[in-house]
Amino acid sequence: MRGDPRCYPCGMKIIVKWLLCATALLAVAYLYSGVQLSSYGAALIAALVIGLFNMFLRPLLVLLTLPVTILSLGLFLFVINALMFWAAAEVLEGFHVNGFGAALLGSLIYSAFGLVIDSAIERLFLQQ
Repeated sequence: MRGDPRCYPCGMKIIVKWLLCATALLAVAYLYSGVQLSSYGAALIAALVIGLFNMFLRPLLVLLTLPVTILSLGLFLFVINALMFWAAAEVLEGFHVNGFGAALLGSLIYSAFGLVIDSAIERLFLQQ
């Protein structure tokens, strides 16, 4: 037996979500002039880097800024999202954000697309 067939939907779910997030990033660049992408390949890499930053750096930043987040009633989480978005643009070629304000608005638009993508993915890959 080569592998557990139940694992294939999980891997496919990750790939589909990655492709949709890259497309959402292209949509952000199309809708908002403060974010620029050079190609779909750059969007794929940027979506991957943003996802990795959100997986590894964001929890640490949330923990370190917990008092500020509590005092701001959670609004500081928007700043953390913008920092992840801006950091990804700083380390990548082909993905550019015109400052922190553009990162804040771009990350808000990208997060809205992300909510739609997560909802669609959950409906598409229903657990049996």
